[in-house]
Amino acid sequence: MTRSIDAHQHFWDPGRADYPWMAGDALAPIRRPYGPGDLAPLLSENGLDVSILVQTRSSLDETQEFLGIAAATPFIAGVVGWADLTDPSLGSTLDRLRALPGGSKLVGIRHQVHDEDDAAWLDRKDVRRGLDIVFAHGLTYDLLVRTRELPSAIAAARACPQGRFVLDHCAKPPIATGFDQVWADRIAELAACQNVWCKVSGLATEAVWTDWDAERLFPYVQHVARCFGADRLIFGSDWPVCLLAGRYGVVKTALEHCLTQLGSETRDKAFGPNAAAAYRLRV
Repeated sequence: MTRSIDAHQHFWDPGRADYPWMAGDALAPIRRPYGPGDLAPLLSENGLDVSILVQTRSSLDETQEFLGIAAATPFIAGVVGWADLTDPSLGSTLDRLRALPGGSKLVGIRHQVHDEDDAAWLDRKDVRRGLDIVFAHGLTYDLLVRTRELPSAIAAARACPQGRFVLDHCAKPPIATGFDQVWADRIAELAACQNVWCKVSGLATEAVWTDWDAERLFPYVQHVARCFGADRLIFGSDWPVCLLAGRYGVVKTALEHCLTQLGSETRDKAFGPNAAAAYRLRV
């Protein structure tokens, strides 16, 4: 039986590295170190067995560090790291990462695509070449995009039918300002690509941080469920980013409530089996 999985969490230490996205007073509450010792009790308290550790900055040093942490931390089932898709030596880089302690836990690659000036960054030839190399190495690619970048994400998923993509945070719908039909239509188009899974994660922080609940998140969860189906939804806490909107248990319970409203099968698959399939986890 597949163990229960939190498929999206982070570690960081602002005292040791720079995190450009963490600037500004609004993010001050999470601008401190977070590591395995902080997450372990939260997983236990909330009935989760293992997690997937996801990159936070464009840094091979971070990827290497995360693999080392994963090697020493049994509850980390996989690492989605960063590597430069445009680097001609990407294949050698991935081979080197795989050979490091914890390298067997490298399950995916991610880049902050929504921070690129070019909305069509994923359309670039050098990026597409990098995606092909990622997939040739048996890795998954996490799509960190918003509505603006979804057309290029759709094109990439269509151009790489052999690859496995995971859409992070439902493409960050603008929940705080109301349901966006452009987002909804583009999600449906992306979901038509059967090689894409969708993480039900990061939604509370797209709402008004001090004024949200499960019912306000439900229309977005319901939409991605209609589009992706029960077999391609994945739960992720987005901890510790989620702490901006609520405690780990509050956010997890809200998303679980939304998924349960869609049926016990949808809920059960989102909390383990679907992540195991998307990332080829041995759990």
